[in-house]
Amino acid sequence: MDDADYCSDPKQVQIFAGVPEALRRLKSKGYKLIIITNQSGIGRELITMEQYRAVEAKVLHELGPDLIDATYFCPDVPDQHSNCRKPAPGMILQASREHQIDLSGSFFVGDKEIDAECGRNAGVRTIRVQTGFQADTTDTVADWVVPDLVAAAKIIVDLANE
Repeated sequence: MDDADYCSDPKQVQIFAGVPEALRRLKSKGYKLIIITNQSGIGRELITMEQYRAVEAKVLHELGPDLIDATYFCPDVPDQHSNCRKPAPGMILQASREHQIDLSGSFFVGDKEIDAECGRNAGVRTIRVQTGFQADTTDTVADWVVPDLVAAAKIIVDLANE
């Protein structure tokens, strides 16, 4: 979705064009789709848990039914020791355990460098999309850089078909 600083209102949710279709394509190929997100606004007391859950529900509704297998969020603030806050791999590892995910066949897609670092820290292939505030990907550790999630999904599907 379009990045809204400390998104607390479901009316702020704007899913990028083509994302539901791209996710459905991945789902049809057998991929589990899991959202992993830092939500330091909760830890900073800028948004409540209820506001986060309302935004999460809106995202899931906008994407469509039975598309997302799970969501994980970390409310920890930066510069605090955390096993879950990206770039720490805690949420990926938890999802892997709880959903029987083979990390060697997995991809982590994100729009920030900490997403690429998080995926690397968990041992998964990483794709950096240029749709967020951090569009400069000059020194990224990501395996691929693409304009958006639609292009990321194409890479994943193409690799699966090889």
